[in-house]
Amino acid sequence: MSEDTPNATDPRRSIRLLWAAQEPPRRGPKPKLSRDEVLAAAMTLADREGLEALSMRRVAEAVGLSPMALYTYAPSKAELVELMYDRALGEMPEPGPELGDWRARLEFIARSYWTLGHRHPWMLQISTARPTLGPNFLNRMESMLRALDGTGLTEVEMELVEGLLTDYVRGAVRSALQAQEVEQRTGLTDEQWQALAVPTLQEIIAPDAFPVLRRVGEACTTAYGAAWPRDRGFEFGLQRVLDGLAVFIARKQGA
Repeated sequence: MSEDTPNATDPRRSIRLLWAAQEPPRRGPKPKLSRDEVLAAAMTLADREGLEALSMRRVAEAVGLSPMALYTYAPSKAELVELMYDRALGEMPEPGPELGDWRARLEFIARSYWTLGHRHPWMLQISTARPTLGPNFLNRMESMLRALDGTGLTEVEMELVEGLLTDYVRGAVRSALQAQEVEQRTGLTDEQWQALAVPTLQEIIAPDAFPVLRRVGEACTTAYGAAWPRDRGFEFGLQRVLDGLAVFIARKQGA
């Protein structure tokens, strides 16, 4: 899955555009459509066909505007994608007060991000090397850092933990989406692929070769069948990341 880099544009212009909805409405003729309606149509197109299929002309056609009129909502495709990304982050629910400790809150945020990535796969095509500094992005950052506040971590460590968890979830979602892409592209399910691959491999390698790998593979096939459950792998990895953080936090508090 290739990555787009919409945030390579002028950050000053992008930030003003991202935060424009927070500003008082300007005088003059009211736009035919709200920005939210335009973004919803663009996201629907990207959900269905990916960012490669997204263009200013196609979005304009979807909402009944001329391409030139669409540029009054976003000056370019890159900035349109930034607006879409921040709007999508706004779909993530906030962890409520019933989630008492840092671990429960981070679990909630991580699972919400996992769900969001599957709802909008095109989000994984956007590079996060330079963040899109919109209101919903900053709200998500604030939620994660607030969950860690008071745990004994320094501010720098809180930021590093936020990056660690975000990278883990993005990687897990990317892996799951790639598995779906392979199935769609080849027309073979995991079960069908394994039914072809395993007998062929068994013809080639000796029965006593790779004994541990063979034992583990048989155990996993018994437990899950031929299709690896991506959500279970995500949950296992999430708990191990949080286990490591728990040890780190306990060490900091003990010190």
